[in-house]
Amino acid sequence: MISKDFFKALEVLAEERDIPKEKILEIFGRGLINAYKKAYNGKTNVEVEFNEEKAEILLVAKSLVVDEVSPDAEEGSQIGLEEAKELKKNARIGDIIEQKITPKNFGRLAASSAKQILTQGLKQLERERNFEIFSAKCGEMIIATVVRINDEFVTLDLGHETETSIPAKDLLPEDVYLNNQIRVYITKVEETTKGPKVYVSRTDRNLVKRLMEIAIPELQTGVIEIRGLARDPGDRCKVCVSSNNPEVDPVGACLGKNGSRIRDVIDNLGGEKMDIYKYSDDPKELVSNSLQPAKTVSVQIDEMNKSALVIVTEDQLSLAIGKKGQNARLAVQSCGWKIDIKSENDDSSVDFEIEE
Repeated sequence: MISKDFFKALEVLAEERDIPKEKILEIFGRGLINAYKKAYNGKTNVEVEFNEEKAEILLVAKSLVVDEVSPDAEEGSQIGLEEAKELKKNARIGDIIEQKITPKNFGRLAASSAKQILTQGLKQLERERNFEIFSAKCGEMIIATVVRINDEFVTLDLGHETETSIPAKDLLPEDVYLNNQIRVYITKVEETTKGPKVYVSRTDRNLVKRLMEIAIPELQTGVIEIRGLARDPGDRCKVCVSSNNPEVDPVGACLGKNGSRIRDVIDNLGGEKMDIYKYSDDPKELVSNSLQPAKTVSVQIDEMNKSALVIVTEDQLSLAIGKKGQNARLAVQSCGWKIDIKSENDDSSVDFEIEE
């Protein structure tokens, strides 16, 4: 079959759908084979060959030459020696006889059958492509658009003809505005028959990391590293940072001039408060820094149990502990040390442990 129009349409289709031509030809070939099977009582001994230079589509039937065709053989898969010699004089047993097929009315049947399979196949290819796209973005942040809202779920458009529903618990209080664009963190991607199922979150602590990486160039280049991060989503976040360059202050770099850099992150988190403190190889300094904005009097370290006893003045005790223990709890989670806090005038202490 000669079809210049087919190969022109192939180029356009591949570009429009962003799918390799080879994939489309594979699907179309399956459609032609299916049409052949219908026209030839289930014969399966045919292959499709495409020649773009000649704009030619060939159907080639292949049959194994045997002394006598087995009654159990698939239709057309074998050909008797005598019949084979009529097609090829020097045919021998074990040879493969190839025949180009141009059956009567096959073109109309092929077009109908192949079109159906091509349509179905392209949808499957798009689903596979979208799965690959989102799988590559797993563990990354993307921009999504809020398209539908109900009491329990919010539906987001992720692009690439893919939507996902995010539970309200995985959103922040300021997030739910119809047609509002928000940044989400992809936690997992699963392949389904309907396309990729993409799990996203606004409360995952890694979202904070990705937002900071966008706002702070030194994080992207590796000059600054995030050494620990703890978060009460929508309320407060504590981040421990270090610098690989002694001339770069990690806290100052994260805050930016007049707090401009960290303000961008806070705005994207709906106003969530952020504490940035400096990492130290000295456990005493690290634990003390983690409790900021509270000031400590002294820190006693127990290396074996990775715990610290922190002494603060009476007026700093409530600040060190924080509302409902939030400041101390986030300090423990971000610095990795168990912390006991007590005032210098009180023998009793408040104990905060690392949560698994």
